[in-house]
Amino acid sequence: MAKKNKGDDQSTEQKIRTAASIVFTKKGYAATRTRDIAEEAGINLALLNYYFRSKEKLFELIMMEKVTTFFGTIVPVLNDANLSLDEKIVSVSERYSAMLIEHPDLPLFILGAVRTNPETFANKLPIGKALDSHFIKQLQERRPDLHPFHFLMNLLGLAVFPFILKPLLVATGALNEKAFNAKIGERIALIPKWMSVMLKAK
Repeated sequence: MAKKNKGDDQSTEQKIRTAASIVFTKKGYAATRTRDIAEEAGINLALLNYYFRSKEKLFELIMMEKVTTFFGTIVPVLNDANLSLDEKIVSVSERYSAMLIEHPDLPLFILGAVRTNPETFANKLPIGKALDSHFIKQLQERRPDLHPFHFLMNLLGLAVFPFILKPLLVATGALNEKAFNAKIGERIALIPKWMSVMLKAK
């Protein structure tokens, strides 16, 4: 048997990860079989098992990659002491929307995974960093009467929810891919304005 070189290993491993991401997103963790992933990757099951010993291990790896992408966009912005509260709101809207356009299935994947097995990822999601960030301190200084939880959930919800609804919008013909992305472009400018209204509301 010809010896595999390092490049072959990396290529096959990445192929498996990509296939796993696709299948887990479509079927969810419980309904996915390792055979499904192998077929999506175009390899045999024995080769998949050579790289990843179990479905659980592969799922956790994919999950953490997606969590890093999902939260890695926002946490550095929230903790940037050089940005004002208003600048952070604009930056979160811009960066989150751009990231979700590139990874539109990300919210549904994470929601499905967390709902299925919240205990597994409870200590791995950087929610605490978001709720104890410089952004929260700035918000409390601006509006001590407004609970930061509501403000942050509204900000993230405005950015994320359209992507959760996207499959339905596209399937029903309400919006095609181009029209959806155009609407997201409009929302990038609108979200800071909507959050500004919330900051002023008493």
